[in-house]
Amino acid sequence: MAMEPTFDELFRLANRSAVHLEMRDGYMRSDPRFIAWQQDRRTIPADSDPDRRPWLGLMREITSRGVAVRRARIVSEPISDYIRFEHHMTAGNAAGGEQVRWLPRRRASDLALPGNDFWLFDDSLVVFLHFTGEGELSPEGDEERTADPGVAQLCSAAFEAVWERAVPHEEYRPS
Repeated sequence: MAMEPTFDELFRLANRSAVHLEMRDGYMRSDPRFIAWQQDRRTIPADSDPDRRPWLGLMREITSRGVAVRRARIVSEPISDYIRFEHHMTAGNAAGGEQVRWLPRRRASDLALPGNDFWLFDDSLVVFLHFTGEGELSPEGDEERTADPGVAQLCSAAFEAVWERAVPHEEYRPS
């Protein structure tokens, strides 16, 4: 039986696109960078170094071969400390080739959205991400994969609806 590709391998297997919809106001509050940033926001630069943030190296690798990576974040305003931290760190994501947009939650009320954050690869494979109430990855399984065409279409339509309304990172001024 063949093993499923790792999460990083899914990006390397993508031919056209990888889109991510985030809908929570906090993630991984146990992240040492977030904790350090809370203690002294000046000590944590918006790091664009792929040696210190391997994610950025992966993004540079896949975007350099023409795969579009887009991330949309639905956020409550005023934003949480964690979202303020993410906003600060997003300059590094953009330097890595990601396009990022922000949508204030009050502008998403009439959108049909899936129940969980997800990554959608090439409009055909959905990886739902599962978190605890505190924003940590779920110990009961942090992801769920499906290639069901109906689910992929739901996620694609939801992402595009959010993307259309969202504000590009360079223009978004968090409140």
